[in-house]
Amino acid sequence: MMRKTKAARRSEEGGPTPERARHGVIERLDHAIADEAGRPARPYRAVDSLTLMLRRGTISPAMHQAAEDFRGVFHRASLDPLRVPDLTRIPSGNRGSDTPLSLRHADARRKVWAALEAMGGIASPAGSCVWHVVGCEWSVKDWALRQGWGGRPLSQENAAGVLVGALGMLQAHFRL
Repeated sequence: MMRKTKAARRSEEGGPTPERARHGVIERLDHAIADEAGRPARPYRAVDSLTLMLRRGTISPAMHQAAEDFRGVFHRASLDPLRVPDLTRIPSGNRGSDTPLSLRHADARRKVWAALEAMGGIASPAGSCVWHVVGCEWSVKDWALRQGWGGRPLSQENAAGVLVGALGMLQAHFRL
């Protein structure tokens, strides 16, 4: 008799497929939330690098909160690279211009820029790490290999050290 793996059993129960499970840690939410029809559901979610670091004790809860605050401001500023177009907006025909920047977006962008300036700017290792790992939600490993220090790859351990230092500066900036 063949034994099924955890991922195969989860897939049969309506959970993530084995292929998705190979791309990182996935866990089931501990409480029910409403699905798109308003019915209670307990979906799965991907666990990000920051949550894993918090669980391991590598970063403090205040550092994690600073990262979540930065991520929220980053998304409000519409700086995340993957966006769904606003389907209610009628295209103007001007390919170079998008919708005008709202006051909310402009204020959020000022806050992102101030946080990056507190870390030495976007070209600094700390600023680049926070932009990509916290804002764009890359993994620490991806940032280390793609960006690293001055465009040179870093080891994953050194990249994690840069992130921890950057989160400490972010915590001080947000006064947490």
